[in-house]
Amino acid sequence: MAAARDLLPLLTLLLFAAAAPAPSAATKFVVGDKQNWAPNVNYTAWPDKYHFHVDDWLQFNYEKDMYDVVQVADEAAYQKCDPSNPVVRYDRGRNYVIQLNRTGRYYFICSRGYCWNGMKVTVLVEPRPAPPPSAIAPSASGAVPVTGVSSWALAAAAASLCAAVLDLPFAA
Repeated sequence: MAAARDLLPLLTLLLFAAAAPAPSAATKFVVGDKQNWAPNVNYTAWPDKYHFHVDDWLQFNYEKDMYDVVQVADEAAYQKCDPSNPVVRYDRGRNYVIQLNRTGRYYFICSRGYCWNGMKVTVLVEPRPAPPPSAIAPSASGAVPVTGVSSWALAAAAASLCAAVLDLPFAA
């Protein structure tokens, strides 16, 4: 029975961890939306519709053997459509997916001549916004007050689990 009581703080911690809100999920953006990575798309205006955050994904869908995706290091290479010193070059398959894993500006071009006709895009990646603060502040005792039906269900499940571990009778 003493060993079971030693597990009570761990069970409580696990229940609160399970009830905590999940971190916000990353978003996948298809470059060019339904037009994909192709000529005659306004890639200057495309990123203005979105906010890009760390851990989001860019997916370049393109016609095989026709186009490629080259990430260049800076604005100078981007403006000159210069693929000579690429960060990443991808020309296999029909798509390329990259995770935006740092803040700052990313530059992408098509190195097969289409860059000069506007087939290039730059995105600014910002830090992921902090999750909103909890609507219910902790009490002076440090316990978090719970309200609502879902909170009651969580409390009942916790009590039932604790009663089972401690070998106590419990009726919900």
